[in-house]
Amino acid sequence: MVVAIVMLIVAIGATPAQTESERYFDETGHTVRGPFLAFFDSHGGLFVFGYPITDEYVDNGRLVQYFQRARFEWHPENPEGFRVQLGLLSDEFGWGQPPLKADQIPAPGNPYCVYFAQTGHSVCNSFLDYFRDHGGIDVFGYPTSEFYIERDRIVQAFQRGRMEWHPEKPTNQKVQLTEIGTLAYQTFKLDPSRLDPKPPANQPRIITRLNARASVSSPVTGRAGSQTIYVVVVDQHGAALDGALATATIKFSSGDQTYTLPLTDARGISKLNVPFGQTKVGDYVVIDVSAAYQNLTTQTRTSFLPWW
Repeated sequence: MVVAIVMLIVAIGATPAQTESERYFDETGHTVRGPFLAFFDSHGGLFVFGYPITDEYVDNGRLVQYFQRARFEWHPENPEGFRVQLGLLSDEFGWGQPPLKADQIPAPGNPYCVYFAQTGHSVCNSFLDYFRDHGGIDVFGYPTSEFYIERDRIVQAFQRGRMEWHPEKPTNQKVQLTEIGTLAYQTFKLDPSRLDPKPPANQPRIITRLNARASVSSPVTGRAGSQTIYVVVVDQHGAALDGALATATIKFSSGDQTYTLPLTDARGISKLNVPFGQTKVGDYVVIDVSAAYQNLTTQTRTSFLPWW
């Protein structure tokens, strides 16, 4: 069994990076390969499944890979065309409901609802449109509940996922899918190290997003003195950025003062000590921080409180 699994992994992942048989997603730092990539592309891609949050790995003798909204599974025992299956994550969460009673079943031919005798539930209205347009049973499985309200949100469970109704979204985005893959990985307490980015060895570092955090050395101060501002800048994977430029605008009651901090070091850290004069006791002094690296920018905020 172990030899067969190793051979399977080699067969799926042997092609060099960035060919048609595999694709690296820098947004999460993971690669989708072979049959999993083919299924991903042919069944809705990012729009349906989201980004991969792990690479493929063997779980209880089965090759699997987690995405934000699904778990892909390799079933070599199935006929060709059915060997990639989606995990029954919704069933694993126990989101199902008892089947409809006979007098609750939609009438045959109802254009707005379809009843599935396999699980005793129906899919209706916008959820039915989304179900039909984005893969049907192959992607979602059968419905395992009717629609219901959870935290003021209309939702409906399917064997492999859950739909949510977001009336605040644009017309073509009102039906959203629960990030059930991410939720399952966290809830079932799976190995967190598999979530770490794993770029291919020859993959250049691609920075798509900045994240910044700011803090001060003294959250509570007197009315006058000095304050040290700390800024940490990292990329989308949380890796430190060396050479990012940060500016801090301190909003004193007497007017704003803007300072440019030194470029961040190899740890992604920059700091600057600034003096301040009389401030009003009990009023927070807000510090707005902007960080820039290459052509990307981000903002964050910190504050301190004069108290004596």
